[in-house]
Amino acid sequence: MSTEVDNGTLQPSTQQAHPAASAAAASFAALLGKLDYLSPADIESIRQAYRFADEAHLGQLRKNGDPYITHPIAVAAQCAEWKLDAQALMAALMHDAIEDCGVTKEDLVQRFGSPVADLVDGLTKLEKLEFDTREQNQAESFRKMLLAMAKDVRVILIKLADRTHNMRTMGDMPRSKWKRISSETLEIYAPIAHRLGLNFTYRELQDLAFRFLHPWRYEVLSKASNKSRSRRRDLIARVQREVEADFVRHGMSVRIMGREKTLYSIYRKMDSKHLSFSQVTDIYGFRIIVPELSDCYTGLGVLHQLYKPLPGKFRDYVAIPKVNGYQSLHTTLIGPFGTNIEFQLRTHSMDVVAESGVAAHWLYKASDPDSDTSQRLGTQWLQSLLDIQQETHDAAEFWDHIKIDLFPDAVYVFTPKSKIMALPRGATVMDFAYAIHSDVGNHTVSARINGEQRPLRTELANGDVVEIVTAEKAEPNPTWLSFVKTGRARSKIRHHLKTAAQEKSHDLGERMLSQALRSEGIATLPAEDGPYQASWEKLLRFTGNKTRDELLADIGMGKRIANMVGKKLAVLLAETGLKPDAVLISTERYGSGHNESVSQGVVTLDGSEGSSVQYAPCCKPIPGDRIVGYLGRGEGLVVHADDCPTGKRLRLRDGERFLEVEWADEPVRQFDTTVVVTVTNGKGVLARVAASIAAAEADITHVDMGDEPAQTATDIRFLVAVRDRQHLADVLRNLKRTTSVIKAQRYKP
Repeated sequence: MSTEVDNGTLQPSTQQAHPAASAAAASFAALLGKLDYLSPADIESIRQAYRFADEAHLGQLRKNGDPYITHPIAVAAQCAEWKLDAQALMAALMHDAIEDCGVTKEDLVQRFGSPVADLVDGLTKLEKLEFDTREQNQAESFRKMLLAMAKDVRVILIKLADRTHNMRTMGDMPRSKWKRISSETLEIYAPIAHRLGLNFTYRELQDLAFRFLHPWRYEVLSKASNKSRSRRRDLIARVQREVEADFVRHGMSVRIMGREKTLYSIYRKMDSKHLSFSQVTDIYGFRIIVPELSDCYTGLGVLHQLYKPLPGKFRDYVAIPKVNGYQSLHTTLIGPFGTNIEFQLRTHSMDVVAESGVAAHWLYKASDPDSDTSQRLGTQWLQSLLDIQQETHDAAEFWDHIKIDLFPDAVYVFTPKSKIMALPRGATVMDFAYAIHSDVGNHTVSARINGEQRPLRTELANGDVVEIVTAEKAEPNPTWLSFVKTGRARSKIRHHLKTAAQEKSHDLGERMLSQALRSEGIATLPAEDGPYQASWEKLLRFTGNKTRDELLADIGMGKRIANMVGKKLAVLLAETGLKPDAVLISTERYGSGHNESVSQGVVTLDGSEGSSVQYAPCCKPIPGDRIVGYLGRGEGLVVHADDCPTGKRLRLRDGERFLEVEWADEPVRQFDTTVVVTVTNGKGVLARVAASIAAAEADITHVDMGDEPAQTATDIRFLVAVRDRQHLADVLRNLKRTTSVIKAQRYKP
């Protein structure tokens, strides 16, 4: 028979009419007093859950003799401190019902609905763990929490509230259990609370675990801390007075709170740095709550004028928040008598998030749990939670567990050194490379996923171990933009391509302007400074460019005509007394018999020009072909074969934008061209044709057999990379000798 509730006052039933039952009723009455943020309907639902849990745990007692129901009430009370919703409080009250009382999930679904039942079920699964080793237990427990959190972060919050109350009452447990439970709390639950931003709970769990894991050390340190506190009380009071007075003098309204390092953090510092208690100087500190974000920095200035800052001890977590959302300015100052004192400056909202972390979402009473803010926080919390793996020595199977789908909007992959990287779903190898570092992305040539060579466009899956292979001379490929998913990767690729194009265009523009000046009788491009500085300034005003480099890049990209700029520059240089060389004019302008309007000097091409020079895809010129250069508007120099129909049409329309180009004696790379091979269709024909091309030392970069069904005689188009026309002739000769080949020829548009 359950306890009855009348107008918020609990009347114990006759079966529980003893002091312990009254204690349970009083505990629930205290819980009701914290629920003023909920509606009457929600409070009634919580009463119903309490009645159900009270009846389920009837007759069960805790180690100290209290009714067991006092524990779920205490857990719900902690959740109420975080202003969690009614469903979470109902689940907190019933979190042990399935495990300890024989209640089924179906019973809870029927009585309280699926959301509450799912929360209780998730909490139960976290408890039902039996493994051969504690490491396996930790790994599986952590995996369960990750999965539970991915569905509903409230599961973790209720679990932390449950663990906090268990640790508070650990003194009632047998000493044989202290070490195991305290170690688990210190290694798993406290780090989770920290990653969730629940700093108050994090510190409390650490201190409680320390107290029961090392009782003697805790006691000694506690006494030393109390003595130190009494000795330094005057110092702390003086600092607080001086700081308050200074802020009043600057007209700033702030709230100043003293804070003290926890015993566990003092112990950890002593242990890691081999210090005595007296050598730990930054035990005391102050937290300053300011009205606005900008006041954080103003307040920092006030403090730094009052006391000298300790070099290297300033941290700006406002501009760059921690991964769990924590924001604050930290500075350590040298106070009176040379004492180091840490100050933290933050706004009220930052303070709420700093102390309550993910629970701040409910503290702010967000009306829409599916809002962008909620999703952003959820992603942050999960990412930070995964980082714990670097700090805990879990079982080897952990990696297999973590490969399960963790979060609907994210994919988690690993570097070869087991560092976790979080990327958006659908992210590719290149997104991963740029997430590591932009230099890694820019120089990527290949990748291995789980030890196997994979294409750069491969989408990553949870748990993939990705290894990036780089080369110093490799550069981003514009085709990467078609498959990368992250804004970081996209912006880095675009920036690099744009910068590289500018550099290449600048070099091409410089060569073209030099050639144009030679046609005007000036042998070399004059320097920007010195006697010709005024001429360059006048030229830039004429062209509308800000700098000489920008002008040269514009010429290289075809935005300016080199011979027109050259003529203007020659006139300006003549004004300074630089006279043109008549012999040079004759040699450059008329020596080759070219029309003046076309001639801008010859530009030599060797294939190393990069994005500033494009080889026309219509005719695909190769060394040995007669070629012409078309200075496209904003697209650099486009090289066409002399007999290309597209090039001829452009010349009729835009003759002044053409310039003379020629091949270098020794091009530095191979060039693509199309070969059409007509074959008698049959078994193994494609292999024989490909072998013939390979025998001529040419690379096949693409094969196209068309969409039509295969016929007796079929055309196959090969895109092959050759050195020059002679090399292409060797390829065609080999093909014509091949069995089943009827005809082989270069494709011409």
